[in-house]
Amino acid sequence: MAEIFAYTDGACSGNPGPGGWGALLVAREGSTVVKERALSGGESQTTNNRMELMAAISTLETLKPGTKITIVTDSAYVKDGITKWIHGWKRNGWTKKGGLKNVDLWQRLDAAVASHDVTWEWVKGHAGHPENERADELARAGMAPFKP
Repeated sequence: MAEIFAYTDGACSGNPGPGGWGALLVAREGSTVVKERALSGGESQTTNNRMELMAAISTLETLKPGTKITIVTDSAYVKDGITKWIHGWKRNGWTKKGGLKNVDLWQRLDAAVASHDVTWEWVKGHAGHPENERADELARAGMAPFKP
C-alpha cells in the first residue's frame, strides 16, 4: 500500500499582499513514486501565514476521509499551531492572550485534520529539499495571477 506525503508551502509578495499556496502530493511504495498531484491557489490580499495554512487545509480537503498522510511543511507556525498550541486555543474558546490571528483557518484546519490520520513533519525552507522547493514553486504560481 502506498504511503501518502504532502509537501506544502505558502508565499506572499508583501505581508499582507498578493499570496499563493502550493502542495505537492506524492504517493510512494517504498522509495518509488507511484503518483504525484500538484495543487495551488492564491488570493489578492493575504498573509504568508494564511497561505501556509491554506496549503495544508486544501490538501486535507482534497483527500478522501480516513486518508493516512504525512504533511511536510517548512512552517513552524503551522506545525506547532496544529500539534501544540491548538489544544489551548480550543480550551479557551479559540482565544489567546493578545488575540488569536487566523481563527477561521485554524478552525477549518482542525476540522480537516479530524477526518484523517495526519502526521506532521517540519523541514527547513529554501534548503534544497526537492519536494519543498516544488511546493514553493507551486505557491509562487498560485500567487502569480494576483500580482500587479
